[in-house]
Amino acid sequence: MENALKDINPIIQMLVVMTVFSLIPLVFCCMTSFLRFVIVFSMLKTAMGTQSVPPSIVIIGLSMILTFFTMGPTFEKMYEMGSVPYQRNQNMIQAIDEGSKPLKEFMMKQTREDDLAFFVQLSHKQAPASPDEITVWQVAPAYIVSELKTAFEIGFVIFVPFIVLDLVVANILLALGMFMLSPTIISLPFKLLIFIAVDGWALIVQGLVTSYN
Repeated sequence: MENALKDINPIIQMLVVMTVFSLIPLVFCCMTSFLRFVIVFSMLKTAMGTQSVPPSIVIIGLSMILTFFTMGPTFEKMYEMGSVPYQRNQNMIQAIDEGSKPLKEFMMKQTREDDLAFFVQLSHKQAPASPDEITVWQVAPAYIVSELKTAFEIGFVIFVPFIVLDLVVANILLALGMFMLSPTIISLPFKLLIFIAVDGWALIVQGLVTSYN
């Protein structure tokens, strides 16, 4: 395999590398912890009912910073493992192949076995004898499905107290006969007050970051 990669035309290697670089935004959004962060923060924003506050750019920026924080060791391993074959024989394809192994290892730790087994079976290939034989493209869709499920579970837990507060405010307004007054307008300040009182941002960020340790 190593000789085959080494004998590939340099022009083809460059085309492969350019293709891989064009997929970096996709890889960053769907194959790292960014996926969980941005979904949970977006659901938190919806649950609070603050509409455009915080702005989407702030949510994305916070998610990116936390992603680099949680994925730092993985990114370092990817660089170290990918730079060795490149410095040895200047083979970019082999460097990308070696450098993707730490990312695959990270995704497998966060992926549910049922999801991974389904996509391995769906690939119609021989069942792998060990985790090393599973390709990163078999792990990636399983990881995305697992992360979506985990993020929505966290989002549900976040939604519940805000919904309860909305129901309480709505019942109070109904009892007072204020039918024309929107419960959302009244409950929003209380949501913000409670969220600040419990230091909600710190709790959620700490919980998300430690969920990857």
